[in-house]
Amino acid sequence: MAQFLKTGKSKSELAKTEAEVRETVQKLLDDVQNRGDAAVRELSANLDKWSPESFRLSAEQIDRLMNSLPAQTIEDIRFAQANVRRFAEAQKSALQDVEVENSPGVILGHKNIPVNSVGCYVPGGRYPMVASAHMSVLTAKVAGVKRVIACTPPINGEIPAATVTAMAMAGADEIYILGGVQAMAAMALGTETIAPVDMIVGPGNAYVAEAKRQLFGKVGIDLFAGPTEVLIIADDTADAEMVATDLLGQAEHGPTSPCALITTTEKLAQETLVEIERQLKLLPTGDVARAAWQDYGCIILVEDEQEAVAEADKLAYEHVQVLTADPDYFLQHMTNYGALFLGPETNVAYGDKVIGTNHTLPTKQAAKYTGGLWVGKFIKTVTYQKVTPEASAFVGEYCTRLCELENFAAHAEQAKLRVRRYGKPVS
Repeated sequence: MAQFLKTGKSKSELAKTEAEVRETVQKLLDDVQNRGDAAVRELSANLDKWSPESFRLSAEQIDRLMNSLPAQTIEDIRFAQANVRRFAEAQKSALQDVEVENSPGVILGHKNIPVNSVGCYVPGGRYPMVASAHMSVLTAKVAGVKRVIACTPPINGEIPAATVTAMAMAGADEIYILGGVQAMAAMALGTETIAPVDMIVGPGNAYVAEAKRQLFGKVGIDLFAGPTEVLIIADDTADAEMVATDLLGQAEHGPTSPCALITTTEKLAQETLVEIERQLKLLPTGDVARAAWQDYGCIILVEDEQEAVAEADKLAYEHVQVLTADPDYFLQHMTNYGALFLGPETNVAYGDKVIGTNHTLPTKQAAKYTGGLWVGKFIKTVTYQKVTPEASAFVGEYCTRLCELENFAAHAEQAKLRVRRYGKPVS
């Protein structure tokens, strides 16, 4: 039976924090809905100390920012985007339009149509999340979205040049230096100067994630992407240095980032606890990672691989890294995860930054019902039908009876009209 060797905050403590976030976000969204640009500017000035003449960057500003970067930085962004583009194109190729003669004279089909406009949020704050531009803007463009706008916050009163460069290289049609809830609201609801979009995507802090949740319905969203999560599954073939490194690699994202270890060996669990303390003293971001580990970290001791799978599927974490003798066992048996990282040779940072899979992934157990962001999230699969007169009369008789079975008289009349129009006259 699984045994918890370490736990984080209780569910009641987490629920209280979430309630406070919900209330704050609702007030901010209402403000932008009612006052538009004025509210956006006021929130940006208060929260980010940022109130430029225009939040949207001009082509000249973008060129200057791109030219300010070292050539190696440009090349590194180009390398990462090439990987993301190749994988996104391969995924898109798996989406095919369909048309079949479902029964004689009845043609049914579906078409894959890109969303017309998308707003992409690229987080800033403590870390300039350059890679999020590849994952959202570029993927939307590969999907065929006509208008892609991108928002990112200023960092310490400065425009993040590398993030803007990545947005531009990914194909963004409009770039705004605007962050937080006010950015999500402006993109989704629209203002006097920002035309609304049909869908908003991208990761962010708890407030950004809650804004997406509350805006869902007014616009589409990719998924609920809250604070990043990492789960390491390890057996006696793993070593504590790698386990601790890979846990803290995600814990540094923020003080509310859950990080968990499921292991079949108590020895590794105890060694990992010691190693985490050692590394926390050395990490420049150790203060953030320590808070996440203390409040949101857990260690679960299990009997075997089968129990490890069961516990991992209960957690349904965003990132799951497998450091075991047989990583493919988890690929074959796990069902709830955002992305799997199989074996010691790979790690979550590869997926986050460069390797080509998308890093916008489900959190807070959303992996139980959805995968992460990919080209398919930007594409609507819609159906159509075409029917010959003879088939219409034939189907109409069945439809009439089925409509009357449900007491839908007007529905039935639609079918009866076709039977009268296209059926053979009674002699």
